[in-house]
Amino acid sequence: MTIRTRFAPSPTGLLHIGGARTALFNYLFARHHGGEFLLRIEDTDRARSTQEAVQVILDGLDWLGLHADAPPVYQTKNEARHVEVAIQLLAEGKAYRCYCTPEELTAMREQAMAEKRPPRYDGRWRDRDPAEAPAGVKPAIRLKAPREGEVVLNDLVQGEVRVKNAEMDDMIILRSDGTPTYLHAVVCDDHDMGITHVIRGDDHLTNTFRQIQIYDAMGWEKPQFAHIPLIHGADGAKLSKRHGAVSILEFREQGFLPEALCNYLLRLGWGHGDAEFLARDEQIALFTLDGVGRAASRMDYAKLTHLNGMWLRQADDERLRGEVVERLVKSGHTVGTEAMARILALMPGLKERAKTLEELTASAAFLAREVPLPFEPKAEALLTLEAREMLGRLHGVLTGVAFEGTAIDAALRGFAEAEGRKLGQVAQPLRAALTGSTMSPGIDATLVALGKDESLKRIAAVTA
Repeated sequence: MTIRTRFAPSPTGLLHIGGARTALFNYLFARHHGGEFLLRIEDTDRARSTQEAVQVILDGLDWLGLHADAPPVYQTKNEARHVEVAIQLLAEGKAYRCYCTPEELTAMREQAMAEKRPPRYDGRWRDRDPAEAPAGVKPAIRLKAPREGEVVLNDLVQGEVRVKNAEMDDMIILRSDGTPTYLHAVVCDDHDMGITHVIRGDDHLTNTFRQIQIYDAMGWEKPQFAHIPLIHGADGAKLSKRHGAVSILEFREQGFLPEALCNYLLRLGWGHGDAEFLARDEQIALFTLDGVGRAASRMDYAKLTHLNGMWLRQADDERLRGEVVERLVKSGHTVGTEAMARILALMPGLKERAKTLEELTASAAFLAREVPLPFEPKAEALLTLEAREMLGRLHGVLTGVAFEGTAIDAALRGFAEAEGRKLGQVAQPLRAALTGSTMSPGIDATLVALGKDESLKRIAAVTA
């Protein structure tokens, strides 16, 4: 048997962090077992589903590297099949037409609530003669659900869960306008797509018991279910905008690497010993549902940021240069070939200090600027009259130095000794002159990356 999982988002909003983790778990489970990972866009809510939202989902999954093994299935295109199954259930006496008006259903709910009962449909058309149907009322089709016994779910995460059939009413599978309901459409699609494992949030657990009734009525083999706990904010409340970024593409804009986010999401609710830093191939090799916990996870942005810094230090320098240049251009900088070469040359030092691509871009921006540079207040404070005069003397020394690390280091140390200063007393004003800030990689590496002509130009700009 080929293991087949699916991620089935509704395109009514953004791809959120919880959905991304669900997609990741489905992807890793399928890959671990040599199976298939599929994507289904559940666009049955036509009033709220938009093509823009679909594209956001596709872009988010693509950025995360969660590539499906087939083109996405759009649920609305399967509507005729959903109707066909509902009609089959009706013909076999496993479903019936319900002629309740909206007013009757409202009154039914209100009475149940007044009597402190769950607001369930009372089954009044379950065994009633359709000849009694009121004129002008289009019927919905309801599943004739069993009233005795119970549904037993052996969930791969939650364990055994039982619900009495008496606690569930006869759900609508086809609305009075002829459109299928979400719960019915999902079962039909999962069956027709050959889904073997449904891995989704535990907020769907109640839906599963209703959907099992459809599987049983059709005589279809049920997939195995795994309901994973939700993600909460650090305060234990449902994750929301006030906790920080929620949309996957927000994390991209804030400078997180996709592999860092996937690594973090994997460890958010799943564990394998003390393993923390896991590349994709290691994730696939290790991932099983046995490692998924039952308790809700808490989003920790500080831990994610720390992990992102670890991934940045591992990342390819040319790739990071591309990310930085894209962000610099977007913020209005002109980045020519010389600036691109400088950024690449200094990247090994720049990425050691950064935790996000935004921080990395901010620290690299000086390499793309033209004189006169903008100065941070602390850098401006370093450039006293005495410091500027000292840099003027240093300019003359560096003019005759070959611009490579060893020669520059020797020249700076010799200059500091001749001035009767510590090396830091020379390096800090020099750093301010070269970068406009007080932070940069090693001063000799910074000088080499800028090159002799540009370095001397920047020093001269503060000594004139």
